[in-house]
Amino acid sequence: MKNIVGILGWLGIGLVAAALYVRWGPGVPETWYAWSRPLALAGLIVTALYALTQWRDIQRSFQNRGMQYGSVAIGSVAVFLAVLVGINFISNRQNKRWDWTAAGQFSMSDQTKQILRGLNKPVTVRVFYARQDPQQYRDQLAEYRYYSSQIATEFTNAEQEVALAEKYGITAVPTVIVEYEGRSERTNQADEQGITNALKKAVEGKAKKIYFVQGHGERDTTSAEQNGYKTAADALAQDNFEVGKINLAQEAKIPDDATILAIAGPTIDFFGPEVEAIKAFLKRGGKLLLMIDPPRKDAAGQPTSLINLAREWGVEYGNDMVVDPAARLSGMSEFVPVGGPQQHPITRDFGQTGTAYPMARSVDPIEGGADGKVAQKVVQSSPYSWAETDIKALYATGKAERDTTKGDKPGPHTLVAATSAPAPDAAPAPGASPDAPRPETRVVMVGDSDFATNNALAVGGNKDLFLNMANWLAQQENLISIRAKDPADRRIQLTDREGKFLAWFALAIIPGVLFGTAYRVWWKRR
Repeated sequence: MKNIVGILGWLGIGLVAAALYVRWGPGVPETWYAWSRPLALAGLIVTALYALTQWRDIQRSFQNRGMQYGSVAIGSVAVFLAVLVGINFISNRQNKRWDWTAAGQFSMSDQTKQILRGLNKPVTVRVFYARQDPQQYRDQLAEYRYYSSQIATEFTNAEQEVALAEKYGITAVPTVIVEYEGRSERTNQADEQGITNALKKAVEGKAKKIYFVQGHGERDTTSAEQNGYKTAADALAQDNFEVGKINLAQEAKIPDDATILAIAGPTIDFFGPEVEAIKAFLKRGGKLLLMIDPPRKDAAGQPTSLINLAREWGVEYGNDMVVDPAARLSGMSEFVPVGGPQQHPITRDFGQTGTAYPMARSVDPIEGGADGKVAQKVVQSSPYSWAETDIKALYATGKAERDTTKGDKPGPHTLVAATSAPAPDAAPAPGASPDAPRPETRVVMVGDSDFATNNALAVGGNKDLFLNMANWLAQQENLISIRAKDPADRRIQLTDREGKFLAWFALAIIPGVLFGTAYRVWWKRR
């Protein structure tokens, strides 16, 4: 009988040890985690039974003085351990973390949180790794599971599970496969950007098509030069857009698979049939991203027909250039104004993030709108800015001086505007009720195309703004947010005024305070 009782004690200890190993042991499959709690509970029950059979021995041991003192010490240790367990339990439930890295690289982006909170069907994330420790992937995906109970994860060593790796066509590690409703997306980028982009593509399914118009001197989406749009096109592809080109002079109509038509910096005007094709596209629910630069030095090449089209959508493209000597990035000229976000879905999560526009014209909404179409301000210049109207003198001297008597218009001025309206010729969505609202036509108008070039897209919030405009046009409001930052991006963007203040503070104010303090001490002692 005593042998059986002794076995109970060792069995209880073994069950608790097994529970700890199953939950935190190295190399244990995640599918085993559910067994840790039953094992621990069984261990505690067996240990309690053992203690009940030995109650007389335990009582006698507490009767001597040494054991009484020892029990006090043991009780203190038990209380301390209970406090630690309580703190660990609370922190495990609350999952509170502080990220002090320069780029917030360990904080989940707003866009990822929005996508996860919007999930209403199960998603499986499979991670294939090799010799590297999978703990970093477990920690990364634990954040995903925290924000959505729909996320399930599996971790597989591709070198040990060769058959499974061959089944999923694993040729490189790490590889992350995201599965949703029979669709799957994969990426070799096992960080938040890669996983979220794959999740986004799997959930959305078919990519939206965005055509960039060519043939009028527009930006080239395949050019890697400073003024090209290759970086912008790659960013759109990561956001699940399919990027294409179109020459309207050679097309009878804009293709039916087009979700967005983008016109980026035309230098010559459009022909009449091209403009009519754009108008027909908008009437049937198309979306337009219109980016027109300020007038050129020779005052030629104005896309007058597009400026007139913008006027029909409630926006007046000014024959000017916005100048801002105050709100500009440090080291840049007053011809690169910094725009502040306004109340609009495109800039919903921007906070105070600024965007920079190398040589921009005003796109102020027309008061009262045009034919029932009322434009909204998306980005504005600062109150210190103005719209320079004497473009010829500006190019000749390279200097801007505010002179309202010569037609200069004081700021702030709108740099980005947006308009939406029901599409009169749009076919109703399949299965929609007769009373359902018609599909919308949406237009975003920008007074600059340089802000999205390879040279400027990484400045401030330019990339987020550009992608948010595309997602708003595509009516994908759930994807409008601030995206995950590049961990290597540690730059601090200062306006010229902030840079000057910092220089004066470091070179004059601090030394002045120290010198004044030293002089005061010397004067008192003298």
